[in-house]
Amino acid sequence: MDELAKGESEIESAEQLFAKIRNNFGETSEEERKIEQLRTIKQEGRTCDKYVQEFKKVARESSYEGRPLIKEFKRGLNEAIRRKLAKAEELPTTIGEWQKRAVRLDRNQRQSRAEERVLGKNTACPGGNAQPREGRSYGERGGQIM
Repeated sequence: MDELAKGESEIESAEQLFAKIRNNFGETSEEERKIEQLRTIKQEGRTCDKYVQEFKKVARESSYEGRPLIKEFKRGLNEAIRRKLAKAEELPTTIGEWQKRAVRLDRNQRQSRAEERVLGKNTACPGGNAQPREGRSYGERGGQIM
């Protein structure tokens, strides 16, 4: 900038200045941005399906594959899903297998939570073993509730 102010610079335009800055300090390539995004992407509160979709999109434009890609995928998963995956008898070996298993676990976990919320509200029959009064079944009472 001092050279420019004194008129001693070889740079004559802003474009030349930016080119020189890129040469001296480097420019983050699209691939490097995708790698950084891959390293920071998280499932957080969304479904694993949505996390996998975004992860795949970012991964396609990065140079990651194999074990490094699996490592980044697992890093972004919610902790509960990651722990369940780690406890599996046979671990997946490809990124596709990891993703399928994580999605399945996430769906099961969400379904289980939804069922617990619904079943937890039904307190009329604790334990689910409602017995009709007087030992008679519903049909024996003529379909009437006593």
